[in-house]
Amino acid sequence: MSGILDISGVSKKFGGIQAVDGASFSLGKPGIYGLIGPNGAGKTTMFDIICGRQVPDAGEVRFHAQRIDGVKPYKLAREGLARTFQECRVLPEETCLNNVLFAAQDKRLGSEVLQAFTRSATARRSAELEARRLLKLIDIERYADDPASALSYGQRRLLEIVSCLMSKPRILLLDEPASGINPTLLNTLHDFLVEIYEETKIVFLIVEHNMEFIMSLATEIVVMHQGRVLAQGAPERIQSDKNVIDAYLG
Repeated sequence: MSGILDISGVSKKFGGIQAVDGASFSLGKPGIYGLIGPNGAGKTTMFDIICGRQVPDAGEVRFHAQRIDGVKPYKLAREGLARTFQECRVLPEETCLNNVLFAAQDKRLGSEVLQAFTRSATARRSAELEARRLLKLIDIERYADDPASALSYGQRRLLEIVSCLMSKPRILLLDEPASGINPTLLNTLHDFLVEIYEETKIVFLIVEHNMEFIMSLATEIVVMHQGRVLAQGAPERIQSDKNVIDAYLG
């Protein structure tokens, strides 16, 4: 395998539970990828391994050919890996705008960038304009100066994704972004991710249980089952794969 993200023979065990069992897949080019499977398939553990929150017992993770398994999360953030979590993580008492700007500072990490935000009015203004542009794309710009606690749960999830994008990642991992989002916001999220992909041409890897959402969004799907990769391919092929139907979709 030689792609943007290569997972090769990755395994992870917690006590007597084999969470990931020799899983391998490759994301060869920019795109929107889905990672699906039943509960307990190992999807979130795989995310944790990719992002450095867990160290695999065996196997390798390579990002642009560089081995990254076991690298600390903050170092991977510097290299352009960002993620969201199943539980929504925003700063509820801070304004929506500040949530996005704080995320930009935290993810970029370089001292020269932090100094620019501190000292340069031009840099601060540029960051604020970009933050407001992204908030407008998810239809919450009108809440920019309100605390994030004023948002619905679904809107907070969108705010979290926007915050991640302010760090200009090369790969963004989204863990169940459609969870708890009403149909209207789900359409907003779908259109937003498509638009941002067309703009940035980065890799999106999305864990999702909403099959209608992910099948209409992703160009390629990876299916995990019992810690292993069961199949990988275009959505239409995955939906007709007998093994996938028997294990999950059926």
